[in-house]
Amino acid sequence: MGIPFDEAPDRPEHINDILNGLDRYNPETTGVFQDYVSQQCENRTYDCYANLALLKLYQFNPHLTRDETITNILVKALTVFPSPDFSLCLHLLPPYILTPFATATSNPAAGDAPLSEAVQKLNTLNNLLASAAYSQFWSTLDSDDLYADLTADISGFDELMRVRIAVTISQAVREVERGVLEGWLNQGGAEFEKFVKEVCGWEIQGKTVKVPSNKENKAEGTVIRENVKFDRGSFLPLSVEDMLKFSSRVL
Repeated sequence: MGIPFDEAPDRPEHINDILNGLDRYNPETTGVFQDYVSQQCENRTYDCYANLALLKLYQFNPHLTRDETITNILVKALTVFPSPDFSLCLHLLPPYILTPFATATSNPAAGDAPLSEAVQKLNTLNNLLASAAYSQFWSTLDSDDLYADLTADISGFDELMRVRIAVTISQAVREVERGVLEGWLNQGGAEFEKFVKEVCGWEIQGKTVKVPSNKENKAEGTVIRENVKFDRGSFLPLSVEDMLKFSSRVL
């Protein structure tokens, strides 16, 4: 059984008290939540429920918004794909941020354009992950220095993403060509072999990588049997007279 959406195993007690009380809507707790986001980035922990609470506070108190914290929350949400966390966070942002700057109908306030651009960049990465375009994800990530700036605060970002990609692959295939997998994981040589064998527990056989069977990638036919019992007394035969009456009503 998975962890409930509103719980996090590494959540500090004082954060839990805020989330379960009225202080959750107190603007004075914004700084506490922002520090907690920084802690998640450094310690490789994740608390979607707390991050959503902070974005909600930003909605009510736009003057307290910190662009860096917003982008850090979005990048952390990427590291847990294919969960819907990124979309949940995205829908708590102001509408002008979600609209490409070149097609926006109204100009955002001074200083907002960089945040809009950053969110669009991160949304591009999220779409690539959602479509399983893993090789393109890595090439896009390396194509712009802005991506490096956006992920700089997230400790072990590449490793976290590589593990998540490996998990999704293990749920879909039993074997994959080594060259294809190297592109998906953005690794090669000894590093690739170490990751595949030690982290994933997969087996390399020549140019093919074997993925152990699991309940997700194992194709099994399901046979469903139903044992339905009927009371014979409920199916009494109709008389000829009753059958004639029924047919006359239908006609």
